Amino acid sequence: MKQFESLTDEQLALLYVEGNNKAFDELLVRTQEQLFTYIMFVVRDHDLADDIFQETFVKAIVWLQEGRYTNSGKIMFWLTRIAHNVIMDTYRQVRTEHVVDLPDDNNLSNLKGAEVLDTWRESQLVNEQVLNDVKKMMEALPATQREVVYMRFFQELSFKEIAEATGVSINTALGRMRYAMINLRKMAKVHNIELALTC
Repeated sequence: MKQFESLTDEQLALLYVEGNNKAFDELLVRTQEQLFTYIMFVVRDHDLADDIFQETFVKAIVWLQEGRYTNSGKIMFWLTRIAHNVIMDTYRQVRTEHVVDLPDDNNLSNLKGAEVLDTWRESQLVNEQVLNDVKKMMEALPATQREVVYMRFFQELSFKEIAEATGVSINTALGRMRYAMINLRKMAKVHNIELALTC
């Protein structure tokens, strides 16, 4: 909506708190793709991701109306933290240990990491292949490790932000990243995949 083009996501959230429902509609349009991608990346099930996405926004609406959001300049981080908590609640309800079966046709093609590489076309092709290989290997990581890698490299969150969003200590977040990197290196070695990006 043109009337909201110049406003930040945070300003839209605060306008909604003041009673402007159209501001929330615009906020939803701006954030839904990134948030759904995050949820889908973690849970690996489209129907479950839809449910979690909807519950996340219901909670966000309630919390906004209750005044539980303050303008910190990080609305997407706030929404991601809510989504993480909903995911963890869902896992607890079904009494799993965060082990999720991967559908055979599932991949990470909806992540656009390769598009941000600003290199010559030959290098881009190599880099795209490396990223595709990494995404395929990431599917084999435990959910907690996959989540940290996603937040760090695709959402570009700091380890402090990752720790806050996932409700763990910074050391735990770092540990999960460390084990994820060890596992990715092992898989790369087993499959003889060169992980270095070209310049």
